[in-house]
Amino acid sequence: MHRIDLPERPDWRRQAEALGFRFHTMYGQPYWDETSAYAFSLEQIERDIEKPAARLHRLCLDAVAEVVGSEELMARLGVPAALMDYVRTSWQRAEPSLYGRFDLSYGGAGPATLLEYNADTPTSLYEAAAFQWLWLEQLVEQGYLPPAADQFNGIHEALVARFRALFAAGEDVHFASVEGSAEDFATVEYLAWTANEAGLVPHYTAIEQLALTRDGHLADDADRVIGALFKLYPWEDMLRDDFAAALPGCGCRMLEPPWKALASNKGLLPVLWRLFEGDPNLLPAFFADELAAGGPRVERARAALERGFVEKPIFSREGASIRICENGVEIAASTKRDYDAHAPIVQAYAPLPVFGRAHAVVGAWMVGDACVGMGLREDDALITQDLSRFKPHVILPTA
Repeated sequence: MHRIDLPERPDWRRQAEALGFRFHTMYGQPYWDETSAYAFSLEQIERDIEKPAARLHRLCLDAVAEVVGSEELMARLGVPAALMDYVRTSWQRAEPSLYGRFDLSYGGAGPATLLEYNADTPTSLYEAAAFQWLWLEQLVEQGYLPPAADQFNGIHEALVARFRALFAAGEDVHFASVEGSAEDFATVEYLAWTANEAGLVPHYTAIEQLALTRDGHLADDADRVIGALFKLYPWEDMLRDDFAAALPGCGCRMLEPPWKALASNKGLLPVLWRLFEGDPNLLPAFFADELAAGGPRVERARAALERGFVEKPIFSREGASIRICENGVEIAASTKRDYDAHAPIVQAYAPLPVFGRAHAVVGAWMVGDACVGMGLREDDALITQDLSRFKPHVILPTA
């Protein structure tokens, strides 16, 4: 794994705009950045990213099963008591999921380590699945990359196949996101494209426009009853909204399903460590009160935690409310503190690899139970956040 400098395509901004990728630049700073790319060998992808991510997904499912069986853990993960049965039943029915993204610390050698699982509302999907593939094709055509260059990217095809597996041809599926967020809309728009390619009939509505009919069904802004809904809206918020009590009886099939409220929760990280302590792809992690109470597991992780730890709330997005300490000294803290009120977990610190001044994180994409592609983000700061740059990647025979 290394970072290579490459020329920008002169008209990539025009192409991005024409394709609906309008948040390529935000607040005057590049979000999509193709002045360089990350190069991998095929062995690194298959051995260190693809196989471990699929395995981590299975471990996360085991951890969800552990949480579902414990009201104490459900409460720790912030599931409202009145809706625990709703989440539990979703798991017991094996309601299928669509996709997710593992954020991994990986620098080209040694095991990739799990930072967190974005299993509910991951974004950066369009740029990973489609725009970076277009970039690869065009740089090969222009001679800047060799004809044998490839990319770990079967995300689009996997999403189309997954929609075909989950729904009958011609079935209506609604897609919803928060009003005013270009990135969120681009994500659901792209998912709607893949659903349409799978033979489904997609409809869009803003989350704010969802309503309940008199008989308790979800309806869109045109008063159509919603039978299936993909919502790019966090379960931790949805379970606390005014209509949350109506969700169990609304008859709507949800993507992601309610049990993803557990898989996407950072409280799953301490549960994973309880179940699979010492796993090479996991970092020691504890609930804050667990750490304070001590005990054999804490003592076995003491040296790692003293070298460095990350404190983050069970609910946190886009790098908010995170702080990093190394050798007892705080070395980074989020300026956005939106999630400070939520209970924290503590995870051993796995520094991101540094290329020049950039700290890079690997995003491994899951569709169903398979790892099907990846995208990278980088930032000059230690904490990856919403404006961190998206970087394309390439598989080179000589990488």
